[in-house]
Amino acid sequence: MAKVVLAYSGGLDTSIIIPWLKENYGYEVIAMAADLGQGEELEPLNEKAIKTGASKLYIEDLQEEFITDFIYPTLQAGAVYEGKYLLGTSFARPLIAKKLVEIAEKEGAVAIAHGATGKGNDQVRFELTVKALNPDLKIIAPWREWNIKSREDALDYAQERGIPVPVTKDRPYSMDRNLWHLSHEGGDLEDPWNEPKDDLYLLGVSPEKAPDKATYIQLDFEQGIPVAVDGQKLSPVKLVEKLNELGGQNGVGIVDMVENRLVGMKSRGVYETPGGTILYTAHQALELLTLDRITLHYKEQIALRYAELVYDGVWYSPLREALDAFVKVTQQNVTGTVRIKLYKGNCISVGIKSPYSLYNEEFATFGEDAVYNQKDAEGFINLFGLPLKVRALMEKKSGLR
Repeated sequence: MAKVVLAYSGGLDTSIIIPWLKENYGYEVIAMAADLGQGEELEPLNEKAIKTGASKLYIEDLQEEFITDFIYPTLQAGAVYEGKYLLGTSFARPLIAKKLVEIAEKEGAVAIAHGATGKGNDQVRFELTVKALNPDLKIIAPWREWNIKSREDALDYAQERGIPVPVTKDRPYSMDRNLWHLSHEGGDLEDPWNEPKDDLYLLGVSPEKAPDKATYIQLDFEQGIPVAVDGQKLSPVKLVEKLNELGGQNGVGIVDMVENRLVGMKSRGVYETPGGTILYTAHQALELLTLDRITLHYKEQIALRYAELVYDGVWYSPLREALDAFVKVTQQNVTGTVRIKLYKGNCISVGIKSPYSLYNEEFATFGEDAVYNQKDAEGFINLFGLPLKVRALMEKKSGLR
């Protein structure tokens, strides 16, 4: 019997895909659940997967790799999609697909299956990774094949086969959770006019419910990588967990946005990224202190393209690797400490220091100084503004003004 490896979460879609694959393809189904810090017990999934029809389940702890190989490079790049989205789902999919390919090769499987819909971005992210790492594997995307047209249809399918699922018709949100974020889509959120309900948030509280007193924290970075919170060295996983806790308590990191999906439509999502928001704020503040102007501004352009590559699922591409090489050079002196203030949804940098600081008080002071001759600015402005002056003279001479 041919084998297929399924990206399995125990949620609605992947729960019904196991029997569907057996009924329609006759494959032996091997499930793989990626532990990316979902905050839920993964062990019960084994019993559920087997009862649903899988021959075995792999539970892979990918948390450390997720942070060091996917989150931190994106953080160093400063990549944010459309000014808001910190890419929590986007860079998780290539890692999951990478592990699917490894297990498929180990098991001698002929195909990989996933539960992403034909309307979303995840189908692209999964499949581009498979094509990049093992183009010989067949890819099965049930949402593009079966007769199930909605989540209500999927719930009916599950009930007919006695499959328990963690979704009800009363709370039909599609959620994706990992160490970095929690996303919410669907249900009443499909109308952009509807404000998210307070009970939607699971990683923290709404800003209104946050404490009335600000929380201050210090973050230490080494070459663009966070290494300590309040002077305490922490592993990557513990560090992100700690910041998620502090950010969530203060209502930090809630993003409500209508984004442009790769497949051409707009969608509305609500994201909770408390720890990630803190890290991006601190990292940006440190770069403003340690990077020279032309490098910083060029890096900002790179960040836009990097974010698109991650969002579009083109993680395993020569361009992303080349951009990583550029970013790595820019991070050599991004070392120092940032003090962050958290207050009712706000995340504010209130202090920065670095042994590689390019800020020089002797030059920047508004007081008397002996190192900057203000008369020099006249010649600089004359030369810098020469093209504008020449154009104005031409327009005056030709009667254009």
